[in-house]
Amino acid sequence: MESVTAAAVSDAADSAAAVTAVPSPPHRRTTYRDVFGQPQFRLLFSTRILGISAETLRITTLSVLIFTASHSPLLSALAFGIGFLPQLPGSMLFGALADRLRPRPLLTVGFLLQCAAAAVLGTVPMPTAAALGLVGAVAVLAPVFGGATSRLAAEFLTGDAYVLGRSLLNMASSGAQLVGLAVGGAAVAALGTSQALLLAAALNAGCATAVWLRLPDRPAPGSLPGGALDGAQGRPRGAVMAASWSGARRLLRDRAVRRLYLAQWLPSGFMAGAEGLIVSYAGQRGFAAGTYGLLMACGPTGMLVGDLVVGRMLRPAARERLVVPLAVWLGLPLLGLAADPSASVCALLLLASSTGFSYAIGLQRRFLEVLPADNQGQAFGLLSSGMMTLQGIGPVLVGAVAGLAGTGPAMAVAGGAAMLTGGWMASWLL
Repeated sequence: MESVTAAAVSDAADSAAAVTAVPSPPHRRTTYRDVFGQPQFRLLFSTRILGISAETLRITTLSVLIFTASHSPLLSALAFGIGFLPQLPGSMLFGALADRLRPRPLLTVGFLLQCAAAAVLGTVPMPTAAALGLVGAVAVLAPVFGGATSRLAAEFLTGDAYVLGRSLLNMASSGAQLVGLAVGGAAVAALGTSQALLLAAALNAGCATAVWLRLPDRPAPGSLPGGALDGAQGRPRGAVMAASWSGARRLLRDRAVRRLYLAQWLPSGFMAGAEGLIVSYAGQRGFAAGTYGLLMACGPTGMLVGDLVVGRMLRPAARERLVVPLAVWLGLPLLGLAADPSASVCALLLLASSTGFSYAIGLQRRFLEVLPADNQGQAFGLLSSGMMTLQGIGPVLVGAVAGLAGTGPAMAVAGGAAMLTGGWMASWLL
């Protein structure tokens, strides 16, 4: 990546002029080469990989640490979810910051907060409740940092380049989760929990340094010379919480925005519910020890494959036509889990199912077009936090079904619900 000179990072006007968005080439299919040709997007992509790898490593290690101290499966599971559950209230209360603050210092602070949390967990002995509270407190602000990152991607890339950029960021998330899960276990075994947490802190510190040195210091999107107005529509800059709540209500009142939120939230929640039963499904079926790890890896692997094929090989119009079929396909293979297939067939079904997550690529252009220009950062943050919340609720609901009908049928029910969501999308997309 290209270095940013001291003059460029200190002068917002010059840096804004120096950063040009990469448009979608008019006469040919946009390629990943076009997207990676934008140096600032390369920075966002690389720091996303490192940041999510560090977060996955921290979550995995914290879960081990808490289980070792408490011997409680419930608290160990809570360590996985505590980083997700506070994000929706955080978006509703603080999401406006993504559109009010300059992105370079905002993202730098975000990585430093993650660094500090991992470092404290790795060096300071504390009760389980305090450790969970620390992670939850940092997670409250995650939608602000995530929203600012997504808004920058929309500024650096336009047209189909933006759609491919979103696909690449999704693939980075899936790949980083796989790396974090693999490295997490190895790091804990080789280094111990404290050193593994310090490794996560070091990765976040590296991301903060890269953002500070290489991201141009662009102004906040709603800023004016006097700093008195918020956004393109000239509303007074009120208190952050009031503005965040008002912005969230504004987004959710818009029918087109609300539909596209639900189209991305609901299937994710249903599939998270099915994924949450993989361990118990493997145990009840008597699969060999460790098989659940292979089955859990099928999800992010299939997502990578699906995004790569749909994003790279299909033209924009084809991606948009395939939104509904891919959303239905997302749930269809899970119906086979009710028939108690072998472990290898289960793996194939889960892998095939997760390729359907690529349906979301075909929604990205439409989603960006319906967002208000002065509220994009909060809108992206709300998208992410809502998805995280549904991914926390989904396992609870599908788990309740499993208590009544068994794990295989419950996972099939989750797949059927995803298929029904695809049918609902057909009623207004086609």
